[in-house]
Amino acid sequence: MAKLHQIPPLAAIRVFEACARHENFTRAAAELGMTQASVSYQIKVLEERMGAPLFLRQPRKVALTEIGRQLATPTIEAFDKLRAAYGAGQDTLGRTLSISTLPSFASNWLAPRIGQFQMAHPDLAVRVESDPSNIDFAQSEIDLAIRYGDGAWPGLSAELLMPSEFTPMLSPELLERVGPELSPADLPNWPLIDPTDPFLAEWLRQAGVSAPDLSCRVGSQLGSQVTEARAAMAGQGVTMLTPRFFRYEFETGRLVQPFDLVASDGKGYWLIYPRARRNVPKIRAFRRWILAEAAADNERTAAGLSESSHHEAT
Repeated sequence: MAKLHQIPPLAAIRVFEACARHENFTRAAAELGMTQASVSYQIKVLEERMGAPLFLRQPRKVALTEIGRQLATPTIEAFDKLRAAYGAGQDTLGRTLSISTLPSFASNWLAPRIGQFQMAHPDLAVRVESDPSNIDFAQSEIDLAIRYGDGAWPGLSAELLMPSEFTPMLSPELLERVGPELSPADLPNWPLIDPTDPFLAEWLRQAGVSAPDLSCRVGSQLGSQVTEARAAMAGQGVTMLTPRFFRYEFETGRLVQPFDLVASDGKGYWLIYPRARRNVPKIRAFRRWILAEAAADNERTAAGLSESSHHEAT
């Protein structure tokens, strides 16, 4: 078997390519972010491996030797192909922003707003995936995720967008059937879409109601607030919803909020991403945009709650 010739150290080949292209050690060093001494060392390593000088050192300049010129052409061509291949990949990734988010957040909060971000950044293609599962950023092309929780995601940056808020909602037709004069203590006796919803138990607790055990009640677990809201609008029962996600349905009368109390469990919706990617331009742009949008929406929500409190006082 013929003995295979080993390729010289790639670090030395990389330096040789830059020096051959510029025919100047100083410019090559600047391009590679190295000192001129380091460049000279790598060229010396390669020359020792080849057994011949690759450059003629002349006053204030260098020139390729004959063997240096023979090696330079295929080396530069090879690196040109590598630059084109990796440049295309980086360009594609740099122009696509991939976001993983929760279904209800995606359809009822992000979707009506994402066009504003797209218009401000027409060079970015935005891809949104509605998926509540955990994200392994190391094994995924997802750039950022929006998740519900307490902000504890080890190894990730987490920034609070908005607190978790929930309150009972139902269709106006069902409200007529159960009666207009209601108190929170009546809620467990109403038709409930998901009697085991932990948000329901927490809301009743904050309303001062000692709720009965509802675990034996027949209900449905529909997987997202969007689906539960559709069931509620069809008159199938009461469900716990985040009011800010269903402003349109509330304003158009498709859903009603029978009580002013909006509860929270101390958790929230968070923007999460790898700490090392914080300064990637597309991530920095989206982060700045969504934090501003969330802050404005939080102010709007707070103003709405304040207005409700004012009406109660008067």
